Amino acid sequence: MKIAFVGKGGSGKTTLSSLFVRHLAATAQPVVAVDADINQHLGPALGLDEAEAAALPALGEHLPLIKDYLRGSNPRIASADTMIKTTPPGTGSRLLRVRENNPVYDTCARWVELDGGAARLMVTGPFTDADLGVSCYHSKTGAVELCLNHLVDGRDEFVVVDMTAGSDSFASGMFTRFDITFLVVEPTRRGVSVYRQYKEYARDFGVVLKVVGNKVRGDDSADLDFLRAEVGDDLLVTVGHSDWVRAMEKGRPPRFELLEDVNRRALRMLEIAADATYELRDWERYTQQMVHFHLKNARSWGNERTGADLAAQVDPGFVLDESVTAPV
Repeated sequence: MKIAFVGKGGSGKTTLSSLFVRHLAATAQPVVAVDADINQHLGPALGLDEAEAAALPALGEHLPLIKDYLRGSNPRIASADTMIKTTPPGTGSRLLRVRENNPVYDTCARWVELDGGAARLMVTGPFTDADLGVSCYHSKTGAVELCLNHLVDGRDEFVVVDMTAGSDSFASGMFTRFDITFLVVEPTRRGVSVYRQYKEYARDFGVVLKVVGNKVRGDDSADLDFLRAEVGDDLLVTVGHSDWVRAMEKGRPPRFELLEDVNRRALRMLEIAADATYELRDWERYTQQMVHFHLKNARSWGNERTGADLAAQVDPGFVLDESVTAPV
């Protein structure tokens, strides 16, 4: 299942996405964690120290390798240089799967050991001083979008993506790549306004959006009442203060099994909600949305930048789904 965590800066989306990754790993479920936020906090939230986090290979720095691998023998793509972030797979393309080894994982992913398990971690890479004035940070997340376009995952396989903060999560077609999106919302007017904005963006694309109320005080029903009144049935679960999280943020996390029972139950509810979306999968619509955003990008900037007709990359008879086989 492909799962996104979104929310405004400071809402706790990175903390919650890291807890969810830990929860999945602790139950021995295969998981690929992706930090698509240029602030790059997911690695430390998963227990890496500063040096280890800084040494993670950035997806954006290995885009030529990623493009060349995913292109495979697809005859509709003249060269890897003509691939852009929205290029869809077609006959002959190589695909990524959660349970495999491949050159993209070998180069761009690192195993992170967690209590009782492990997860593959991939990172977009930070926005650096060299990018100032010459680069749009959305180009940094392009490698993530391209990988998601070519990724096939099945039941009981998880890809957890910590997205860019704020409404920028919807600045590209990547927001349609997920089975479910968890929106982390604080019980404040600003938090609720972000929810309304996300809800409007997601409505026309069939995005499954569920709200995780964060920083909800357990001794104050007003927080919960406020979220219920403003969010309604989209409110899935709430999370309050956690001594375990406070210790983790200080770099001294206890064993994950010591996470508070109420928060462990909340993580289990997230997993159940994600599992339930498997039956809702519509691979044909998924592929159509992929093509929609590719054609949109081709017209607006891709054709001019690559000097190619990128609409010709679309394979009209191709539908990405779990039955598709790809060349080795």
